[in-house]
This record gives sequence, structure tokens and C-alpha cells, in this order.
Amino acid sequence: MGIFSFIKGAGEKIFGKKEKEAPKEEIPTIRAAALLEHVKSLGLPFKRLKISVKDNMVTAEGEVEKQEHAEKIVLAIGNVEGVDQVENKMQVIEPAPQAQFHTVVSGDNLSKISKKFYGDPNKYMIIFEANKPMLTHPDKIYPGQVLRIPPLA
Repeated sequence: MGIFSFIKGAGEKIFGKKEKEAPKEEIPTIRAAALLEHVKSLGLPFKRLKISVKDNMVTAEGEVEKQEHAEKIVLAIGNVEGVDQVENKMQVIEPAPQAQFHTVVSGDNLSKISKKFYGDPNKYMIIFEANKPMLTHPDKIYPGQVLRIPPLA
């Protein structure tokens, strides 16, 4: 739970044509629907999920089984171009320690990030696996993207 910040100009481009043609007051509803479809398209699990948008702030409410699922949903929503902040109001059925988050900067790679957080560059696959399905390849990260860094077991 809490508010997470993202870089508004970085991320997937899922907003577009429907908003340009819609009246201004309908844009938040259109964006919320697009974000919900985005989460569904990634196959992220949830029991209930309601997304609302006000300006560049997105609120995610509902219920998920695991902490990891809530964090991945927040990242999927926040790593969308046009989203500044995501407020996580999701209830977690099986609570667990929250992961850390890292905003990718120019020159970063998963090995470098792994070295920073775990002291071992070879643990980069832990970060990669923790960010699937948003990441499809360990080398495909970009500046401004926020990654989930889970605690070591």
C-alpha cells in the first residue's frame, strides 16, 4: 500500500486515439479501461481490480492473492507513458515483505542493478523473473522504467 512515483514520459504507449476523439471529461474513464486491459493482457492475477484515473494519478483498488501480484500490477500501470503516480490500495490475502524498487538510469543493466542490491551481479535473473511479464528479455530495460527488486529468500 502507498503511493509510487514514476516518470510520466517513460513507458509503454497504451493511451491514444480514443482519448483524442473523446470529450475531456471521459478521458479518465477511457484511460482507466485501457490500464485495466493492459494489466489483463499481461496475465497478472487478481481477484478484484478497480482502476481509477485523476490527472496523472492512478489508483488501483481490489484484492490480490500475494504481495508480488500487487507490486507487479502497480509496476504495469506505472510503467505506462502518461502515468506519474500509482496509489496502491489493493488488499493482499497472503502478506509478505514488500520489494524494493529501482528506477533504471542510462547505463544500467540487470547485472549492475543486481550488484547494487544483492552484492552479486550474477543474481540478475532474480530481478528479471521478478519483473515478468513486463520484461521479456534481460537486456530490454530502458531509462525511466521502474523495476521490482525482491528480497533474497
